[in-house]
Amino acid sequence: MAAKENLRPGGRSARVQASVHKAAQALLKSMERAEVTIPLIAAEAGVTPSTIYRRWGDLQELLADVAVERLRPDMQPVDTGSGRDDLEAWADQYAEEMSSGIGREMIRDVLAAQDNANACMCYAFTRQQIELIGKRAQSRGENFPPVDAVVDRVVAPIIYRILFGDEPTGDYVRDLVAGVMSGESVATLPPLASARKPG
Repeated sequence: MAAKENLRPGGRSARVQASVHKAAQALLKSMERAEVTIPLIAAEAGVTPSTIYRRWGDLQELLADVAVERLRPDMQPVDTGSGRDDLEAWADQYAEEMSSGIGREMIRDVLAAQDNANACMCYAFTRQQIELIGKRAQSRGENFPPVDAVVDRVVAPIIYRILFGDEPTGDYVRDLVAGVMSGESVATLPPLASARKPG
């Protein structure tokens, strides 16, 4: 794989990234995924294919990068006034979005990339959302489970169902939230070493 260039935030690099991301998303909407190529994306974005290869290395890394940006939350979790209700509302929306056709494609793109930095970014986004819900709950004097417990007992089962089983139902998600909020003792594994240090 070609080495990625060192990029400083902002300026030309940011404009190139935005243009390439926009082009990739437009093509993914208008044609079959197997037909999308780096030369097509380059032509749509108005850059040379070598620009894309130099920055992303290959098509899968580019698609993973595009998926991460699409998975980045664009709003804070809803504040219902209750930690449990906040978590339930967030988990319902998370399950719905990730189990959609687009959500499943984005998960596959992120997981297919050789570099796990994109997966770690997704993990970081999820942790940030749960941490915010927990901080709000604690500021109201409510008990709230540790972030790792929510990841292990709510997020992980949702993703597993999406990847290997049936679409998680609303009742299933609410049962997961009820379980973690009740503080039931369940044996859990420690977080993956690669996930402890996102980025």
